[in-house]
Amino acid sequence: MNPLLVDGTTDDSLADPGRSCPLHYRYGAAALADTRADLATDTLYVVGGLYGNRPALDALERLFARERGDARLLFNGDFHWFDIDPARFGDVQRRVLAHDAIAGNVEAELADGSGDAGCGCSYPDDVPQALVDRSNLIHAQLSRTAGHDPHWRGELAALDFWRAVRIGDARVGVVHGDADSLAGWTFDARALRQAASGARYAELFARARCDVFASSHTCLPVLKRFDGRAVINNGAAGMPNFRDRLCGVISRIALTPSPHPVLYGTRVGALHVDALALDYDPAAWRAEFTAQWPDGSAAALNYRDRIDHGPGWTPEEAAP
Repeated sequence: MNPLLVDGTTDDSLADPGRSCPLHYRYGAAALADTRADLATDTLYVVGGLYGNRPALDALERLFARERGDARLLFNGDFHWFDIDPARFGDVQRRVLAHDAIAGNVEAELADGSGDAGCGCSYPDDVPQALVDRSNLIHAQLSRTAGHDPHWRGELAALDFWRAVRIGDARVGVVHGDADSLAGWTFDARALRQAASGARYAELFARARCDVFASSHTCLPVLKRFDGRAVINNGAAGMPNFRDRLCGVISRIALTPSPHPVLYGTRVGALHVDALALDYDPAAWRAEFTAQWPDGSAAALNYRDRIDHGPGWTPEEAAP
């Protein structure tokens, strides 16, 4: 399931680091239609945007341990980001790769190691350039950390860019960005809410042969229904997703109701498609973050307000 290249197209990742999308990120929704490598389970947890938050990883492991029956945990990228301390980085990588995982743009650029695409986020035009520049600086520092162990980049390079999971008779396409690209923004909360019709998304479901898409990448959670299908974006497992509620969000897709409280959810055939709060210790995470990114650092300037207060977003906006 290696990403497909488009012959004759020039890679634009050098043109605008942090905003442009490397060519090899673009696999196309039809790549997910191949069922030969499908995973199978009754319960799937999709965890995107852990961002090196080890207290959130502790909380996730406790939450997942309460599941019974056939259950899998799948990290869909950007599990690294703030963990520039080599010991913390190694701990995150070891614990994440003990489960199923695909790459996000953070891991894809760490595996590449060249730094040509910056953070690889493919930020849209409305994101301020200063934020993009600081994100590139964060990734550059993280990339130096990844060089501490010769095995780390190789482990990340082995990760696929998508994974399909069969749950009962349904098929779930797990991606980092969207159905076409590792860093795509089609599954961003604003894009989904502004969709004038579901025709574009119906085509993606058909090309991928999926009933549900699960993504993250864009940092805001959202659940959108499309005529018996759904897109669920968990936002971030390792940062607050709602104003003044300091919890991560993860996705649970299963044949059975959740044993945990549900923030919001829907049904797709026999599937329960739910967003769950990941209640980590905010004080412990704030201390670990500050130890690596003190006041005035690139990550503190970009993310400290969100870590302390959350973004201006509500569960009602995530699933209207």
